[in-house]
Amino acid sequence: MKDFGKEALDFIKDIVIIVFIVLVIRTYFIMPFKINGASMDESYYDKEFIIVDRFSYTDFPLLWQHREMQRGDVVIFKPWVSEDRKYFIKRIIGLPGETLKIADGQVFIQDSSWEFQEIEEGAYLTDENNKSTYVNRSTDENIYEIPAGKYFVMWDNRTHSTDSRNCFKKCNSGRGNYIVQAEVTGKVLLDLGYFNIKSFSFTHPSTGESTLPKFFGTLDEYSY
Repeated sequence: MKDFGKEALDFIKDIVIIVFIVLVIRTYFIMPFKINGASMDESYYDKEFIIVDRFSYTDFPLLWQHREMQRGDVVIFKPWVSEDRKYFIKRIIGLPGETLKIADGQVFIQDSSWEFQEIEEGAYLTDENNKSTYVNRSTDENIYEIPAGKYFVMWDNRTHSTDSRNCFKKCNSGRGNYIVQAEVTGKVLLDLGYFNIKSFSFTHPSTGESTLPKFFGTLDEYSY
């Protein structure tokens, strides 16, 4: 039989190994988040739990070069606009070097022939939000020339949120319209849904919407 000191030492070693593995996983591979707010309705609901993929956007020298963010990716990032909201969840809409236009409630990207082509967003926007993208509720045309290395992001709930259209409500504080990959924690990998203990079902307590897990069925890329 092992003496108490030996058992205590083995226990401490096991705890250290477990903590190390968890820290490595959270730092380089995946990270859990709980959604707060209705900004991504109906793609992701308030109170739902998600797993964020950190690996795809992380460099491992000599082993792995990070994946560039793509249009349609839903990402978690630090906006640096509020002490209360350290992370935002948004969808990548405009890519580095592109010219994006918002007009008549629709979003357009300038193609190689300098013509603006509409982005088809019906796959992830609700009927209320589809073709209802405006800047500060104005119907004026707005042009965004996205700098190299930066991305234009928007919520899916276009009529009830703030995003790259207006510098996340902080244009006067030096916060620009765009984000950079260094600010991004990762992209949504799994949607674990929200389990309502009171009703013992995957049902949102306020809206009654189904919050069933989507797992790998969660769409993250679309044809534009």
